[in-house]
Amino acid sequence: MRPELRLTERATGAILLLVPVALLAILVVGNVAWLHTLDGAITDALHGFALRHRWWVDAMSWWSLIFHPNVWRVAALGLVIWLARRRRWPLAWWVAVTMTAGGILGGLLKLLVGRHRPDLLDPVARAAGYSFPSGHALNNALGAAVFLIVLLPHTAGRPRARFWLWAGAVVIPLITCVSRVALGVHWTSDVVAGLLLGVAVALIARYRLPASAPRGIEERRIG
Repeated sequence: MRPELRLTERATGAILLLVPVALLAILVVGNVAWLHTLDGAITDALHGFALRHRWWVDAMSWWSLIFHPNVWRVAALGLVIWLARRRRWPLAWWVAVTMTAGGILGGLLKLLVGRHRPDLLDPVARAAGYSFPSGHALNNALGAAVFLIVLLPHTAGRPRARFWLWAGAVVIPLITCVSRVALGVHWTSDVVAGLLLGVAVALIARYRLPASAPRGIEERRIG
């Protein structure tokens, strides 16, 4: 596929993801009743289930801890070091800048929107800071996309490895989103926005990858 067509596809994909994020932010800031009602209904249902099943709370708490944003940052640092040792400096810088930019963007949006977290009578978990968008959802989606972009070319001719890489990149962020709502520390719209925004950041950053990536990564993808 020609480079200009790939760029067009990525631009379209990023726009399709950013539009619903912007709409959700507008609805949240405007305190639109139907979104608040929908968020509240889902939170109440999952919170009721959590109160009756302690194992569910423990499982979701451990999942949120294992896939905490800081864990993804440490993993990304490991990826940067691995790439640097292989002298793939442009790609290493791309990983570092993309992960940093996504984290900063999420923090800025939290401050701009200023949405409070669910206030439940009998909470099973607590979290500090503002709620929209979910930092867990954003960093899981972004981290998974970054690892997928960097490692997928290395699975050429290895369908099983490619399958598990894709499965992890999709399943881990989705379960993380569920865990944050199940624990009552985020609204559903928070995690949806975080998920979409994380993927959008990765797609936007992907614009810079073809020009800065080593030749080998393009050759492996074509192969």
